[in-house]
Amino acid sequence: MKINEIRSLTTKELQQKLSDLTTELFNLRFSHVTGNLPNNMQLHFLKKDIAKVKTIIRERQLKGGEK
Repeated sequence: MKINEIRSLTTKELQQKLSDLTTELFNLRFSHVTGNLPNNMQLHFLKKDIAKVKTIIRERQLKGGEK
């Protein structure tokens, strides 16, 4: 996911995206533990996407503005 795509979302959409990503991370971790995850890099990229979304949310909180 590109940072420009994330910045174009509203705050509510970002909150929903964060919720979806954390659910997906849980599912991937579960698959990894059971040995059903074919590509371990999926976890890495998903964690980076979560960090990007959280960063944009925090930037908006510090600015005090909603988009």
